[in-house]
Amino acid sequence: MLKKTWYALYVRSRWEKKCAQQIEENGYTVYLPLIKTLRQWSDRKKMVEIPLISSYVFVNVNEKEYYNILETPGVVSYVTFEGKAAPIRESQIDIMRNAIEGNLKIEAVDRILKSGQKVKIISGPLKGNEGEYIETAHKSNFIISLSNIGFSLTVEINADDVIKLEQLSN
Repeated sequence: MLKKTWYALYVRSRWEKKCAQQIEENGYTVYLPLIKTLRQWSDRKKMVEIPLISSYVFVNVNEKEYYNILETPGVVSYVTFEGKAAPIRESQIDIMRNAIEGNLKIEAVDRILKSGQKVKIISGPLKGNEGEYIETAHKSNFIISLSNIGFSLTVEINADDVIKLEQLSN
């Protein structure tokens, strides 16, 4: 059996849900992280689900399935890093899933954030994950870097839920 790897797909704008549905209907494993947000129109407000990262869908495929995905209507290409499709670690997909399922405030930032302390989360829905911690005046943020696709995820968490990685070795 061939090893499956997660990859990010770049899809047409506003086609994320259509592409994810078609890929899944074709028998492939797909993940489209959706967040709930309040949208306002001139006559009403409504909670809607929007993609965490615009124009991105994640697929878990093996070598043989890799090219079949590109035939899906709306799929533009794989997200590449240095000319090759950028593999995504399973743990990074799990972090997105757990943060969304745990109703944590999460957003995608289209840059890689490099400053801050490396930490490990010790409690809550993201327990066991490592990342970068940034503290601001009124909230605490945990940064998960998806550097090979050019994004960082920012998740608001409680400062008591993390420890510095150096503390683990003592």
